[in-house]
Amino acid sequence: MIKFRTEVELPQFNKKIGYRDQSLLIGSCFAENIGLYLQQRCFPVLVNPCGILYNPLSIANTIELLITQKTFTKQELFFSNGLYHSFSHHSRFSGTDPDIILGQINRQAADASDRLINASYLFITFGTSWVFEHKQSGQVVSNCHKLPSETFAHKRLTINQITASWIPLIENLRAINPALNIVFTVSPIRHLKDGAHENQLSKSILLMAIEEMISHYKNDAVCYFPSYELMMDELRDYRFYAADMTHPSDMAVDFIREKFISTFLDNESQQIISEVNKLLPAINHRPFNPLEEGYISFIEKQARKLDLLQNKYPFVNFTLLSNQFSEKTTN
Repeated sequence: MIKFRTEVELPQFNKKIGYRDQSLLIGSCFAENIGLYLQQRCFPVLVNPCGILYNPLSIANTIELLITQKTFTKQELFFSNGLYHSFSHHSRFSGTDPDIILGQINRQAADASDRLINASYLFITFGTSWVFEHKQSGQVVSNCHKLPSETFAHKRLTINQITASWIPLIENLRAINPALNIVFTVSPIRHLKDGAHENQLSKSILLMAIEEMISHYKNDAVCYFPSYELMMDELRDYRFYAADMTHPSDMAVDFIREKFISTFLDNESQQIISEVNKLLPAINHRPFNPLEEGYISFIEKQARKLDLLQNKYPFVNFTLLSNQFSEKTTN
């Protein structure tokens, strides 16, 4: 039989994740995409409590903040371009009122700290080995917040710098949560601002650092999921890229996400997701007249189907979907 593509071998895990398990996803856009997909289907995951992160040191710093249960203060914010920002957080946390920002930051951190202690899985997605170091403080920032480029030193991490940061961190994670499984992956999104060659070097450093960490532990508690290889080797065609030729297309995202779900989620969870998927078109639909009697009747029918799902799976928290249906009938 002739094969027209290279099939990437997926890892096999004895412990699958279910709706009764807590998980965290932290890192670049891949973590964001997978996490939001699962959240929309009421899966108990927490995604990027500090916002999207790209480099291994910023991700490590975030996890260290969660372990130590750090509380941020106003002194750790700075004002620029009419907004308050944190160098440890994505711009989604920026705003005009520092008290509101700190409330959001610290609530998310507290929730994530609790999740980390009880989580079955921690998924880490590295995007790039390039970092921006704030010249004045020496801090590797999670986000530059559009400050002038001369504010930062742009550096590429080495394999040793990554592993020196992460191996002690993994030890700390295993100490507070011995049952935690840590899964690394490398984002399939290409970072081409520094050039194609530099992107390849950057990804190679990430892959080698992850391999060293996995070799250090030699057990399933620290492992790797090949999202980067699925894009580069199994899809391997520009038709699987978006118009910017950098990000995966919707079709590619769906493909990699399906591989992720089949690898990590148990059969019951996959069945629940398939049933929830049947309700999502009604939630995402934007009617011409939301007050039309036929449309309201349709939404109420879908809400009753959700009630049946809740009775069938009482351990699943369907509050998100229930609220979305309620909003459609009350607006």
